Amino acid sequence: MIKDITIGQYVPGESFVHKLDPRTKILISLLFIIQIFVIKDFKGYIFVLAFIIGTVAVAKLSPRYLYKGLKPVFVLIIITAILNIFMVDGKELIFKWKFISIYKEGLITAAFMVLRLIFLIAGTSLLTLTTSPIELTDGIERLLSPFKKIGLPAHELAMMMTIALRFIPTLMDETDKIMKAQMARGADFESGSIVQKAKSLIPLLVPLFISSFRRADELAMAMEARCYKGGEGRTRMKQLKMHGRDAAAFTTYFVLAVLSVLIAYI
Repeated sequence: MIKDITIGQYVPGESFVHKLDPRTKILISLLFIIQIFVIKDFKGYIFVLAFIIGTVAVAKLSPRYLYKGLKPVFVLIIITAILNIFMVDGKELIFKWKFISIYKEGLITAAFMVLRLIFLIAGTSLLTLTTSPIELTDGIERLLSPFKKIGLPAHELAMMMTIALRFIPTLMDETDKIMKAQMARGADFESGSIVQKAKSLIPLLVPLFISSFRRADELAMAMEARCYKGGEGRTRMKQLKMHGRDAAAFTTYFVLAVLSVLIAYI
């Protein structure tokens, strides 16, 4: 099951995207999220699709990583589409049967929401697939460092975010192992009503929480054994440094983002 979870996974490589400064990739990811929700025209998503395909090609990643990242949320995507199709009213009625009405505006809204979810998951997965956890931590910390003046614990916050992101695949793998062990002992997670299915998850959640707390305790002990005291006075073997490729990548993306937003007004 761990192979089906791309969030938190890192695929080593020596591509142009892998060599970019993590701060550049984090800023591009933030702008990417804003871009997706600002676009109001389907033509703008052509630039988003081109950006994702281009990044996958340059980073030399297999498209199956993005597909596997979308598999766990297929049900959420389908439910979102159905809710928008049947719940959004409009002026142009397409289909009506008894209390069921489908409007053109509902179909358009559903298509927008589905594309937003797909692009959001696929685009943000590229950040973790091409950035190691250590680089991600350093990048987040450097971006948050100006806020230290107002008391924000930049290093601790960056460390917490990165550890949480890193342990998503690990927890999913642990869940898969516990579920298989429970099924081997006769547990049934599929049949029955919704209430029965919810009750059947209790034998799964209890050992999962115990395992998570034990793993967190072991991690804390390992960090203390290595004299970890937070970000104060901490040095790095590899210092982050911006290069010309970072400016070129950010400028190229910024131009594409602006074009994707302005195309709705052309």
